[in-house]
Amino acid sequence: MFSFFKKKKIVAHLKLSGVIGNAGKFKQGIDFAGQEDLIKKAFSLKKAACVAISINSPGGSPVQSHLIYSFIRQQAKKHKKKVIVFAEDVAASGGYLISCAGDEIYANSSSIIGSIGVIYSSFGFTELIKKIGVERRVHTAGKNKSTLDPFLEEKNEDIERLKNIQLDLHKDFIDVVEKSRGSKLNKSDVELFSGEFWSGSKAKNLGLIDEIGNAHEILKDKFGEDVIIKKFEKSKGWLSQKLSSSSNQVDQIASILDERSIWQRYGF
Repeated sequence: MFSFFKKKKIVAHLKLSGVIGNAGKFKQGIDFAGQEDLIKKAFSLKKAACVAISINSPGGSPVQSHLIYSFIRQQAKKHKKKVIVFAEDVAASGGYLISCAGDEIYANSSSIIGSIGVIYSSFGFTELIKKIGVERRVHTAGKNKSTLDPFLEEKNEDIERLKNIQLDLHKDFIDVVEKSRGSKLNKSDVELFSGEFWSGSKAKNLGLIDEIGNAHEILKDKFGEDVIIKKFEKSKGWLSQKLSSSSNQVDQIASILDERSIWQRYGF
């Protein structure tokens, strides 16, 4: 009986779900600080044949995305473990960047994949405050401290400065994708780095993922029907649940709308 169980393969399965960054009032998004210990534990499972990561994220903070991506690769190298990533509903923008930590990437045919780009959005209220008779007063030390203030007229030099920063971030993103996917990328069909996103089926043709499939079927196919999947997932703490249930409803709604606005960019 002992030898029978010993033959079973073990896989560490880490799940990352949500907007990347400290989203919401209780910081329930995916961030490096919140995932570091879980990632360590998953890779420290000595008998694990590999580390599987399921990701469901529309993106968010580029910094947190890079931190998580880099840490996964560091742990994979340290523990000499293969990483298999499974995209669920969405692996877009920062969600796809983290997916690139995988040696193999799988997705559903209807998953949303890609959005390799950088975005900044805001509103301009200059005409509105003129109509209602409000005077905007801004005093700064440093001539560029009020850059992109929504209540002031846009300046061409501010827009140019922002675009240069976006180009730097975009290049970093592209470098990660090209390093991860290498010769698998099919650049002859469409512009892969335009910020466009695709279905899982199209993403496979473009080389952004390896195959179509879900974690349950792929892991059983690779490691046998009796594979033991050890799950690692961040749980919501008791205090956070208690505070969330009793907090100001307006704050809760604002947090939900903020997060939903990112998800809805991809139709969810």
